[in-house]
Amino acid sequence: MSSKSIRHTRDLFLFSISLIYLAAFASLYVQIPGLYGDNGILPAKLVVKSASSWDELLQGIPTLLKLTPKLRLTVQQGMDLLCFCGLGLSFLCVIFAQMRDTVSFILLWMLYFSLYQVGQTFLWFQWDILLLEAGFLTILLAPFNLQMPIKRFKVAKHHQHDSIMLWLVRWLLFRLMYMSGVVKLTSRCPTWWGLTALNWHFESQCIPTPLAWYFHQLPDWFLRLSVAITFFIEIAVPFLFFAPVRSLRLFAFWAQILLQVMIILTGNYNFFNLLTMALCISLLDDKFLGYKQKKKSNGSVINYIAAMVAYGFLGCKTWQLFGMELTDKFTIESKITFTEKEFDMFVAKVTPWTIWFAAFSFAFEVLTAFIRCFTEIKEVFWKNWAAVQCAIFTLVGASMLAISLVPYATLHKDIEKVVPHQAVALHSRVSDFHLASSYGLFRRMTGVGGRPEVVIEGSNSLENGWREYEFFYKPGAINRRPPVVAPHQPRLDWQMWFAALGSYQHNPWFLNLVYRLLDNETDVLDLIQYNPFPNKPPKYIRAQLYKYHYTKYGTDKNSSGWWTRELTREYLPALSKDDSSLVSFMKQTGIIESGKKSKSGKSDASFVSRLVSWIRRKIGQPEGFVFVMTVILTALTTKLITRTILS
Repeated sequence: MSSKSIRHTRDLFLFSISLIYLAAFASLYVQIPGLYGDNGILPAKLVVKSASSWDELLQGIPTLLKLTPKLRLTVQQGMDLLCFCGLGLSFLCVIFAQMRDTVSFILLWMLYFSLYQVGQTFLWFQWDILLLEAGFLTILLAPFNLQMPIKRFKVAKHHQHDSIMLWLVRWLLFRLMYMSGVVKLTSRCPTWWGLTALNWHFESQCIPTPLAWYFHQLPDWFLRLSVAITFFIEIAVPFLFFAPVRSLRLFAFWAQILLQVMIILTGNYNFFNLLTMALCISLLDDKFLGYKQKKKSNGSVINYIAAMVAYGFLGCKTWQLFGMELTDKFTIESKITFTEKEFDMFVAKVTPWTIWFAAFSFAFEVLTAFIRCFTEIKEVFWKNWAAVQCAIFTLVGASMLAISLVPYATLHKDIEKVVPHQAVALHSRVSDFHLASSYGLFRRMTGVGGRPEVVIEGSNSLENGWREYEFFYKPGAINRRPPVVAPHQPRLDWQMWFAALGSYQHNPWFLNLVYRLLDNETDVLDLIQYNPFPNKPPKYIRAQLYKYHYTKYGTDKNSSGWWTRELTREYLPALSKDDSSLVSFMKQTGIIESGKKSKSGKSDASFVSRLVSWIRRKIGQPEGFVFVMTVILTALTTKLITRTILS
């Protein structure tokens, strides 16, 4: 693939990553006081130790927040500053193509990585790790513009090594999808093996959309068929990412886009699906985007035949492996016809070959890049300079490929034998920076038999008068419609979902939340939609565990609601603020001390500190979805206006 044929493809990918960074920073910014502030649920100041020298910056938890004392900022103000800088820089990257260079993406990666390091349980999601890995690859793919922005903000010139870096993005997409598909079956989850996962998924996922209710009502045969198609898209189709036939790569692209769109329609998974779709751009070229390319007729018939053979083979094997059968009622029944042992043998045999295939494919991409250096560039100096650049990026790319093999090998114990010891050693050196990670989304289906949901209640009496706290997005009141909230991620609502799957003993942050509610802490209450005790905090707070189910199709949702629920058990016994066990735990975690208001005078505050505080006072903690969409639409509108003016 010629680098000229991916120049606009590369810029589309850089634009998409900029937009995702914008959504991620905007979503996090509005939640910082309630989650990480001095009076938040998990104060960041408890995990950040200031660095007295630049050498200490990378020791322990490497984060730019260690430098906050040098600017006379609190840790909360430091998080605000980093997040706001990331928001502003990504905003500019969305608007101006010239801003989408290596320097900008280095800064964006460092800012998000620094926030991730202190984010604790509220930032430890797979999509946060995926953004860090994709963001680092974006650094390698972006042009290095030494010049200042020029008058017309033209797209930076392409480089011959761009195709090598874009190949790494494609390899990341392969690992993400293939691993996500394989772990569903290696987990031995009965719902995945019985093709009944979607019978529960739409109801039990963290924050469903309104459409999820309707998809839940679909007939069983269609839901089982959809699970089979999901396995086809996640396990079989990714092998087409590296196909030499363009039509096969485009088929793989549309298959992945279809899956991501269906997930977006039925679930609120923040920026994760948008990020996955951005990775799918690596399967495209400029011709797909509508840019003219030199016509190449050689091999068109062979390519057509190869594509038809591939489609036929994949279709027949899928029909066979999932026992598909067309019934008299024009439905398609399906069931898995292979055993767990047979699938384990498949993973053990095929996956190591994917490593060798990846190495061969990478080498071929490098070879073609070097050939282009000497065939597509006329001047001798620039030929040699392009070759030197290719050599450097080949070394970097090979290192990234080697690092990625270590988490990829976690799919099966036999794969670890194929990974070179040098790759393991290199991965251990950089593992703290999350340059390559293991992925496995929806490994096991939760909520089988009913969606567990924690409901927090407050009262001034242990006997009666219990009133519920209502969160913005997670299910609570049974007559409230499921929301549309992506690309915003309400991180407290997400963790409440995880808390319902376990116990409060395994989620110590939950006690922190209860303590803040007993104190009517404003920053935390801003993360909750309805506080039943607005004037004075309740004496007691408890939590009940319910099982939620969707109502059946044909019922009147205005009268019966979207949900039905039944009380399962007590999740957390009633606690008061002066409960000895609660106070002891708060002292142990440092929450009580961290909750003390700062008594430092305004004279001690620096200009940066006053500016950050002023911006926070002006913005506050608005409703997340509205804020994120406002920022995104403002950026896109500004880009459109700027493009019109400059054209």
